[in-house]
Amino acid sequence: MGLRCSQTVPAVVLIVVAVVGILLLVLPAKEMALPPENMYGIVLDAGSSHTSVYIYKWPADKQNNTGIVTQHDECHVKGGGISSYADNPSGAAKSLEKCLEQALTHIPKFRHHQTPLCLGATAGMRLLSITNASKSQRVMKEVENKLQSYPFKFKESIILSGQAEGVFGWVTVNYLLENFVKYGFVGHWMNPGRDTIGALDLGGASTQITFETSEKVENKSNTMELKLFGKTYRLYTQSFLCYGQDQYLRKLLAHLIKVLSSDMFHPCYPKQFNESVILGKDVFDSPCTVDSKPDKIDLEMNVNVVGTGDYQNCLKNVKKMFSFENCKYSKCSFNGVFQPSLRGRFMAFSAFYFTHKYISTLTNMDMTSPNQTAKAVRRVCSMSISEDEKYMKNVCAVSNFVQVLLTQGYHFNEVSLPSISFEKKAGGASVGWALGYMLNLTNLVPAENPVVMKALPIGPWKGILFLSIILIFFALGYLLFVYRKAKANEGMV
Repeated sequence: MGLRCSQTVPAVVLIVVAVVGILLLVLPAKEMALPPENMYGIVLDAGSSHTSVYIYKWPADKQNNTGIVTQHDECHVKGGGISSYADNPSGAAKSLEKCLEQALTHIPKFRHHQTPLCLGATAGMRLLSITNASKSQRVMKEVENKLQSYPFKFKESIILSGQAEGVFGWVTVNYLLENFVKYGFVGHWMNPGRDTIGALDLGGASTQITFETSEKVENKSNTMELKLFGKTYRLYTQSFLCYGQDQYLRKLLAHLIKVLSSDMFHPCYPKQFNESVILGKDVFDSPCTVDSKPDKIDLEMNVNVVGTGDYQNCLKNVKKMFSFENCKYSKCSFNGVFQPSLRGRFMAFSAFYFTHKYISTLTNMDMTSPNQTAKAVRRVCSMSISEDEKYMKNVCAVSNFVQVLLTQGYHFNEVSLPSISFEKKAGGASVGWALGYMLNLTNLVPAENPVVMKALPIGPWKGILFLSIILIFFALGYLLFVYRKAKANEGMV
């Protein structure tokens, strides 16, 4: 009986294994793609007043040759922009260390060598390259050496053109609003078929306007074609150097200093507010004010600036910062620069957002038309400020500047002005040019092949599992039956 049992059990096991093996061989396998690993990228936005470090991530397999990018982390460098280190280039490099060390910990170590690292300097460095090219080059070289000392994949350290800054800002805005691509309910990225919106950026040293247009762009330097997510976009873009918030305030001060004396009156400063400025450091040490500098001037001279809070006089002087004549094209914005007709909606960010927020907070007024905006700005200019609110001294001046820039410069009117939304963030990411730059850069980053595994479809897999369980119970039952029969025979003996 023992021999019979030893012959039966191996036979049953072989039958079970054979049946399962045959089923696995004949059933078709289905290729299942595993979720892709993330890739990372780092962009340093070296602005005129400060530097911000943004870390982005995207699926390694990409979408239509462009990465689906989200913001992973950000870090703000302490101190001024790298252009402020013109006389201390190594200081510019050292200022970046803390944020770069943070990036090391926020990106998986195995991805460090694949993570593109790049720095884009904007209008602050554009101005420095005009005033002192050798100092500009030394700052950029020190910064580049610092970036290359980290284990990331260094790509470039460049001074962006104003047009590039404007276009990348436009890309950021439309990406965050899902005008290029969105995640559909079926679990795939798809083109939503939406119209794009224009971008308005106001920095410390320049301002940019960018929007899609179908009109003929009469000045070829104002047009750019961009391919993203499998589609080509034709854009109008213009950057105005020296029309950023900080440089505009310098230009206004320089314009107001007509007669050199120990005191000067500023119609845009609040009543009874006063401060001392050094003519060189605070006013004329910039290529934006060189045309206004008197022939004989002591740049070390201190001047006491006294506010008068005069809205009309402030507005009159602000308008003098713009030229609305001498247009050689069919239409212009200002300073003889071509601009096609405005189209669609716009998003305004950076200093546009903060100015709009200040005015709204101080006046509690809506600004959905040129007339309402003018009333709100007039109210701001009539306000006084206390000693602990000195940072608000420029609100009247900047508010008038933004009002003139948007309505008379860019020609937003009763119909189009309400189409502007003023935003700081969208979709969890900061609005600016850096994300757009990274999206463009990911076209240059190779995609990884998706990890593929062989897997059975769920129906046959359940069937095999059920059959295997039945066979196991059958085999166990058969073994129990043989065992009991053997015991019974032994009892009879």
